[in-house]
Amino acid sequence: MTDKEYIERLIEKKENIFIEASDKIWDNPELYFHETIAAETLKEILKKEEFEVLENVDDIPTAFIGSYGSGKPVIAILGEFDALPGLNQKAFLDKKEEIIQGAPGHGCGHNAIGSGSLSAAVAVKDYMKENNLSGTIKYFGCPAEEAGWGKMFLARDGFFSDVDAAITWHPAGINRVQGSSSLANLCMMFHFKGKTAHAAGAPHLGRSALDACELMNVGVNYLREHIIPEARVHYAYLDTGGPAPNIVQDQASLKYFVRAPKIKQALEIAERVKKVAQGAALMTETEVEIEFKAGMCDYVPNEVISKTMTEALFEIGAPKFDEEDEKVARKFFETVSQNKISAALKRASESYDNVERFREMVLITEVAPFRKIDSYGFGSTDVGDVSYSVPTAQLHLASLANGTPGHSWQVTAQGKTKYMHKALITAGKILALTATKLLKNPKILKEAKIEYVNVTGGKYICPVGKDVKPETVSYTHLRAHETDSY
Repeated sequence: MTDKEYIERLIEKKENIFIEASDKIWDNPELYFHETIAAETLKEILKKEEFEVLENVDDIPTAFIGSYGSGKPVIAILGEFDALPGLNQKAFLDKKEEIIQGAPGHGCGHNAIGSGSLSAAVAVKDYMKENNLSGTIKYFGCPAEEAGWGKMFLARDGFFSDVDAAITWHPAGINRVQGSSSLANLCMMFHFKGKTAHAAGAPHLGRSALDACELMNVGVNYLREHIIPEARVHYAYLDTGGPAPNIVQDQASLKYFVRAPKIKQALEIAERVKKVAQGAALMTETEVEIEFKAGMCDYVPNEVISKTMTEALFEIGAPKFDEEDEKVARKFFETVSQNKISAALKRASESYDNVERFREMVLITEVAPFRKIDSYGFGSTDVGDVSYSVPTAQLHLASLANGTPGHSWQVTAQGKTKYMHKALITAGKILALTATKLLKNPKILKEAKIEYVNVTGGKYICPVGKDVKPETVSYTHLRAHETDSY
């Protein structure tokens, strides 16, 4: 029996466990750092499967690590499970209709990521046990990918320090191993404090925090001309000081995102933004408190690990969709505009030739070769922080109707379909086969480490300081536009 056949048998024997876990997480969507039901569901499986489970990792209640085996090499499989605000949606329905108005929903497929990755970890454990294979397999339960960015905290505080390689996957419209980067992203808060006064009776006695915010935004808008064209700077008001125009506002706050192709570039731009804020405070005689709340490094695909994963992808193949899958997916395909399909095809062109042949295809089943390309996507992901810590590879697997836009009600609606189930099980097989290849071939890991050091310098660059803590207390303020990942 080949390793491919062995892994397939191991996962198929237990596949219902992981499909049920995915559906349970979908049924109970939870926002960042509050994924209690999701984390407990996945931890329960790990414990039943003989993993040693470390809970409350880094003092984050929903972060956990399941470990099996001992010694080197150490392979990490990453799982995600947080939902998105405002994307609640009835399953299978091809029109926007919420179950609970304004509630969260799994509009990015993280319910399937967590369970599909877990199926891989369990299969590798069974393979190691039955074949007396040495090494360690670790499942990382990673909260808050959408907002809060849990992997950044785990990377900063050394939880990947003993890992030799990390692998993960994400639902998509195509079948490939990602060869492009993502944008680095910094989240910054600017809290201005001034002095209140009656705006008509004694405006000269006031010092307006709101004026400081507005001057800061003007300054940053002028700054845009003098930063690299690939960078993006976005802002929103968190606090405008209240609704009364006849009062000089003594407090006001801004939230900024600074993006760039590389984390070093984002950090350099952030320093300039900070100077603009300090200048605005100086002009208005106010004070400003600056917080670096969180951040994400750009994703650095490790070519050695990615090629190994691509071998596994070609061996296992894409999910085996049938006519019923096509029928259900077509309903969602028909809700997608041609512009959205064109955008999806443009992204697919990174990996496939002649992508126009996919325009009318409802579910893409062709597997793409690995291509390392010098480009970056429009979004950001904290998988980037892992890739700056250890050699990392990420699989994209067809799980959604062609052209389905990310972070949409259509993604949520497809989260419990049979073709999503097939995809998460197929992803588990591919990740498990990849991990097995790495465990059995230390030479691959040695080559991957050399590449990692050459590309990243071998050192993680954390976007925030050691004093920054994750926001685990409340997420009632979170709105859909405040999330920022794929």
